[in-house]
Amino acid sequence: MQYIEKIQAHLGTEASYLLDFDQPAVSKTMLHLPQSTFIDQVYNSSDRSPQVLRSLGQLFGTGRLANTGYLSILPVDQGIEHSAGASFAPNPQYFDPENIVKLALEGNCNAVASTFGVLGAVARKYAHKIPFLVKINHNELLTYPNRADQILYGTIREAWNMGAVAVGATIYFGSEESDRQIIEVAKAFEEAHSLGMATVLWCYLRNSAFKVGDKDYHLAADLTGQANHLGVTIKADIIKQKLPELNGGFKALNMGKSSYGKLDERMYTQLSSDHPIDLCRYQVLNCFAGRAGLINSGGASGQNDIQEAVKTAVINKRAGGTGLISGRKAFQKPMQEGVALLHAIQDVYLCDEVSIA
Repeated sequence: MQYIEKIQAHLGTEASYLLDFDQPAVSKTMLHLPQSTFIDQVYNSSDRSPQVLRSLGQLFGTGRLANTGYLSILPVDQGIEHSAGASFAPNPQYFDPENIVKLALEGNCNAVASTFGVLGAVARKYAHKIPFLVKINHNELLTYPNRADQILYGTIREAWNMGAVAVGATIYFGSEESDRQIIEVAKAFEEAHSLGMATVLWCYLRNSAFKVGDKDYHLAADLTGQANHLGVTIKADIIKQKLPELNGGFKALNMGKSSYGKLDERMYTQLSSDHPIDLCRYQVLNCFAGRAGLINSGGASGQNDIQEAVKTAVINKRAGGTGLISGRKAFQKPMQEGVALLHAIQDVYLCDEVSIA
């Protein structure tokens, strides 16, 4: 069975809706699109040093998607972000850091993203075999009550010493601690670039006010798009963002007597629509029109993981995104099933019939 036939089967009744969409609100001609020469064509005109370009070359030049301009990354930082017990109970072998790296290798990923502790535990054995992306800050779930904050767990020099190609960080935009996080991460990214490492930012929203009625605007294209824009402003080379599911966050938060942010109706009428590919394209547009690659997250594990992962990959690719970073869907199941899921994601980016809209 060819890639496209497998992809169509996974998409089911949504296949035509997603694969035949050809009237995007924002033309792809406005974007810097993923391609084999992306580093030369886009990053090369920036202020990134030759060392950073080499690190980006390692990221984009590894795994099944090597030299396509696309990325497939395995992230396993959930032992901290979601607690180790809750994350690894479905598959306890991943309490051992080596199995995390083995999954990324077996899955032919571009990189493995994890904590200082996980990657440091096996760095001498694997840092030269697959690019390491070290996550430098995390939440911690033992403070009561739990809070939306990200704190540093190590230093940039520590990541460099273990052979990391890139560092990653999370900012909870909209949270009470976001100002401090922005300052900390901007400084960390500047140091990472000075040492020749690439930078990846988890651009997440956190504020209870973003839930209005039965709608969760943490997943709104306009709010996540602005988070992306802030992320590339502090020089993230790659943006990780959740796939948008709706729009109108700024509108919802400006109803009644409230006042929040700034908006222009053309954000919704000319730069997007309610189609998922348009919603995702608005995220790409806010990544300096694709100069920084957008990778969407795979989300929690559930009943139809491969189908959901393939759908997310199709939306991301057709919107002009750079790939997928999928963790729980891959490691919360037997390793070979996780490998199959990662390969199903990669098939989307290798399939010429899944084109950019």
